[in-house]
Amino acid sequence: MDLFESALAQSTDRPLAERLRPKSLDDMVGQPRLLSGQAQWRRQLENSMKGGRVPSFILFGPPGCGKTTLARIISAGPEIVTENCPAIETGAKILKEVCDRARMRRLTDRKRTIVFVDEIHRLNRAQQDVLLASLESGDVSLLGATTENPSHTLNPALISRCQVLAFEPLSDEDLRELARRGFAESKSDMTAWLSEDGWQRFVAISDGDGRKLLNSVEWLVASEPAGAPKEPLDGQQVQERIGELTLKFDRAGDAHYDTISALIKSIRGSDADAALYYLARLARAQEDVAFLARRLMILASEDVGNADPRGLQVATSCHDAVTRVGWPEAGIVFAQTVVYLACAPKSNASYAAYQAALELVDRTGSLPIPLSLRSSKTKLSKSLGYGKGYRYSHDGERGFVSQNFLPEGLETTKLLELTGRGFEKTMKQYQAWIRGEKASEETSGEKEVKVTET
Repeated sequence: MDLFESALAQSTDRPLAERLRPKSLDDMVGQPRLLSGQAQWRRQLENSMKGGRVPSFILFGPPGCGKTTLARIISAGPEIVTENCPAIETGAKILKEVCDRARMRRLTDRKRTIVFVDEIHRLNRAQQDVLLASLESGDVSLLGATTENPSHTLNPALISRCQVLAFEPLSDEDLRELARRGFAESKSDMTAWLSEDGWQRFVAISDGDGRKLLNSVEWLVASEPAGAPKEPLDGQQVQERIGELTLKFDRAGDAHYDTISALIKSIRGSDADAALYYLARLARAQEDVAFLARRLMILASEDVGNADPRGLQVATSCHDAVTRVGWPEAGIVFAQTVVYLACAPKSNASYAAYQAALELVDRTGSLPIPLSLRSSKTKLSKSLGYGKGYRYSHDGERGFVSQNFLPEGLETTKLLELTGRGFEKTMKQYQAWIRGEKASEETSGEKEVKVTET
C-alpha cells in the first residue's frame, strides 16, 4: 500500500460500509457455522494463517454477507503476499503474470501468494484454466468470491482444487448489530431513529444484505443534518426515505432458477398458498412471462397429467393470454392458472411411462416393427407381407381386438401404470372394460379417499 492508498484508507469520506469493514474474524458479523468461536473451520483457518499456508477457497453467497471481508482478513495474514485481481479487470495475460511472480516469490523469498479474484464467476473458462497449474504446484492459493453458484459458472477442474464455502444472508440479529455499529459510527442512537415498526421495514428493505443496510443507515442519517428526528420513524416513513425493497433476482442466475424451482415444487405439492407466494416474487422481479408460462405447461403435463387433462388446456390458454397482455395484468392470469394446477389431482403416470419408453429404446435399439403393423401402401410392401395379420380394432365388439403391437421380445412389456386419481381412474376402468377385466379399486396400495361432510 503506497502513501496515497494509506491516506485514502484513513479518510472519513469513505462509505460507511467500508469504514466499518471488520479487520479480524472476531469483528465479523454472521456466518456462525463458519466463524463462531466454536466453529471447527475457523480453528483450522487460524492455524493455517499462522503458518502462512492458506488453502484455496471459493466463497459463495448473496451480496453483503461478508465474502470480501473474510477474503481481506485472510489476505492480511503474516508471511502472505496478496495479488488482487478483480475479474472485470483481469484477463488471461494478467493472471499468467501474477502466477509467474508468485512462483518466483516462492522460490526466492519462500513466501506464499494469495490470488484474490472478486466476482470470479466473470472469468471465462480459458482465464480460469490459467490458474490450474499454479494451484496444482502450490505456487498460489486462490480466494474467489462469487454470488453465482460455482457449479454453474466455474470449471470443474478449478472447483476440485478449492474448498467451496456457502455463505448465508445475514439474520435479523446480525443486521441489528450492524445497524447499531452504523448509527454509533454516525454519532447517533438507533432507537432515536427507528420505531419497532420502522426497524422491521428497515430490515425487510435490507433483505439480508449488510452493505445495503449500512448504506441505508448512512442515507437515513444524512436526511436529518440537524440530528435524529423528533419521533422515531415508522415503517412508511422509513420506506419514503430509503426506498422500496428490491428483491434479489437475476434472470440467468441462481435466484431465477431457485424461485422457479420453488414455484414448481409447491404446485406439485398441491400447496396453493406457497405457489402464489413464489408467483408474487416472480411477478415483482418481472420474470419473462413466456418462460414462466412454458414451465407451467410442462408442469401441467408432467405432474397433473391425465389425472386432470384440462390442466394442460388451462396452462396453454395461460401462455396465450400472458404473452398478449404482459405484466402487470399477466399476474392475474398466472394466479388463476397456478391455483388451478395446485388444486388439481396429480399424476405423473404418462411422464414416467414416457421416460421408461425412452430407456427401453436406448437399451434395445431399433427392433424390427412387427410385419402386421407396417404400412402396406405399395404392391412391393404387400408382397413382403407388410400389414398381413393386422386386425381392425373397430371390428371388435367394444372397439377393441386383442393383438400384439410391440416388437418381438417385448410382447409382455408394461410401461404405463395408471393411478386411481382424477380422470385416470376412468381411463383405468375403461382399459379394464375393453379387455373384459375387473378394474382394481386400489392403485399402488392407495385407496380412494371418500370425503364426508361434517
